[in-house]
Parts: sequence; structure tokens; C-alpha cells
Amino acid sequence: MDLLVRAEDLCARPLSDRSLRERLVRLVAERVAFDGHVFALTDPVSGVASSPHATVPMLPWERLPAVIGQRYLAGSDEEWRGLLAPYGVTDTALVRFTDRHGGWGWLELWRTGGAFTEADRSLLERLAPTVTTGLRAAAARTFVADAGALAGLGPGVVVLGPDLGVRAQTDAAASALLRLLPPDEPMPPIPAAAYNAGAALLAVEAGRWPGEPAARVHLGGNRWVTVRAARLGDTVAGDIAVSIAPSTAGGRTDLFARVHGLSPRETEVLGLAVHGLDSRQVADLLVIARTTAEDHLKALLAKSRSPTRQVLVARALGA
Repeated sequence: MDLLVRAEDLCARPLSDRSLRERLVRLVAERVAFDGHVFALTDPVSGVASSPHATVPMLPWERLPAVIGQRYLAGSDEEWRGLLAPYGVTDTALVRFTDRHGGWGWLELWRTGGAFTEADRSLLERLAPTVTTGLRAAAARTFVADAGALAGLGPGVVVLGPDLGVRAQTDAAASALLRLLPPDEPMPPIPAAAYNAGAALLAVEAGRWPGEPAARVHLGGNRWVTVRAARLGDTVAGDIAVSIAPSTAGGRTDLFARVHGLSPRETEVLGLAVHGLDSRQVADLLVIARTTAEDHLKALLAKSRSPTRQVLVARALGA
């Protein structure tokens, strides 16, 4: 079966984002040889990465924070490859998974001998639309999932040094980091989400990163947390505090709209509906006909596959 057809089949299945990425990497490996890879998810607005599925045997673990920092500061693919050269990497091939609703992730392949061909890069680009749709659909399914018996999560903080090394963390942050890893992870938590937020902050300060140093990250069930970095003190030489806390109603609603492919007007209607406004009130505030407001609400239910408005609101807010 053609590789693109098989990728479409995988992306149409009700897989978790991690399972989908694992299978897609194996699929790509059938056609493109590589020695290392990083398949990360990204916040659709900020572009900050999280939840990496990676195999990079040439990279010493103690160098991971520094390399993540360099990734955000690199001004071009050529500069990035030069930064990886000391680890034996001779070439990289990157494909980003973006659509009009945002950026959902990226896959980068590393080689330690030779270079990727134009055919290799072309194949990755042809996979991009299908994988983008699959990643967004996987994110959408998390809003349907039940939190079940998952324990509550309070705000937590990870303190990073200027080199992004972990100095300290609260118990709540440690618990969250554990849940951000696969259950069979054979080592202590590698706070990739914290590293990426901290690296984005350094890049923002250097004028190299256009977005916020923050990312919304799925934490199991229907739960999403926001990981955000801020400098401690007034100096750029100070430590970095990375907070991990349940995403706000506004943050969840925005993400809910994006993963379900809502139009700008439908997103406005959703923002009012989650505050309990009925169709008449929505129509009055948006200065549209009540029948038009009702049509938008019906579209929200259809696109999110929510049987009722109450279910729609509960899924959007995580109630």
C-alpha cells in the first residue's frame, strides 16, 4: 500500500497523539533512513514545543537543556545543523504540521552520515497535510475524554538556572512532569515542557522568538495544563520560573475552537456560550439575527460532535 495512503489510514484512527506519532515514525523509517528523530507537539498559537517523542542516541542527556536552548536561538536551518555538528549530525530534515488553525507539531530527522535527498524532503512535505489533520484530531479527542479517577493538580513551579538546568521544583510540578511522560519511562522525569518554555523565554529576550514562552500541554483525560516561563528578578542572568497550572477557561476555549476547526464567528459564539448565554443573548451581543446565532450554535454542536449545548460547554471547559 502507498505510504501516503497508509499514513491517511493511521491518522483516521482514534489513536492518542503519542501512539499516532510512534506509528508514523515507523512508517517514515520504511522509506527514509535516519539515525535520530524528534517528533514534538506544539502549542498552536505560541509554537512552543512539548511532549517530544524522540530518539537521539548521539546526544548526551546532560546536554539536552543546552541543545533545546540552542534550537530556539538558531536563526536558520544551517545554523542549527552547525550546532548539531559536534554530536556527529551531518544533516537534518524538518517538516512542520500547520494549518489555518495553528501549528500542531513538527518532525525532524537527523543523520550522522551523508545527507537527506530532495526525494526524502519531498516525501515529508507530502505527508504534512495528512499528519496535520491527524494531530489536530487527536487533540480534539482529548476534549471528549473523561478525567476519570485522575487526581487533581494544583499549580506547580520548576526553577531553571540561566543554562536551563533544573535547580528546584515543587511537588505539584514533579507530579505533573511525571504525567507528561509515558508510563514506562525508564528514567527520572525529563521536564521537556519546562525546558522548551524556558528556551523560548531566552529566545524572546534575544529577539529570536516571536511568540509567548508558554504552551498548553495535554495531561491525560480531558485535562490541559499551561506551562509558562518568566524570569525571576530584573536581570536576564537570573533564574527562570516555569509554572505548570491547569489551563484557564479562555485558554481551553481557544484550543477547543482550534482543534475542532471553528470559524472566527463560531469561536465568538463559543466564547459566549460557555458563559451561559442563550441564543437571544448571543444574537444581541454580536448584533446578528437570533436564527443566525442558533445556526452557529448548531454548527458548534456538529463540528464538536456534542449532543447538547451542556455537553459542549462541559467539554470545552473540562467540567
